[in-house]
Amino acid sequence: MKVLIINGPNLNLLGTREPEIYGNVSMESYLDILRSEFTSHEIKYYQSNIEGELINRLQEDDFDAVVINPGAFTHYSYAIADCLKNIQKYKIEVHISNIYKREEFRQKSVTAANTDAVLSGFGMDGYRLALLSLK
Repeated sequence: MKVLIINGPNLNLLGTREPEIYGNVSMESYLDILRSEFTSHEIKYYQSNIEGELINRLQEDDFDAVVINPGAFTHYSYAIADCLKNIQKYKIEVHISNIYKREEFRQKSVTAANTDAVLSGFGMDGYRLALLSLK
């Protein structure tokens, strides 16, 4: 199975960005762990701080399932929500922190309604749990 993990704005700073919230492991290091555990999956990764680039990547349609952490776009990007709505593949939204324990504006996801599942608050392990759900 080809799985696209896609991260939105500021998630390129994982490992150094607010480690009390996001931990101290970089996404590149964590991808190594995921790839070694999920050898039956081809795991592709993409990150951008630019909304349109994320949409363009999602529209490439070269994957069987997507695990997406839209970052701050979660809370206001109807463009990404519309893009997800039009993808007819399994979609899982992941958030490293528990968005419901954060600031009020972070407690609403406009993208979640267009995914099949949401994982929030499991730290980096949310990506692993998402992959475990793919059979």
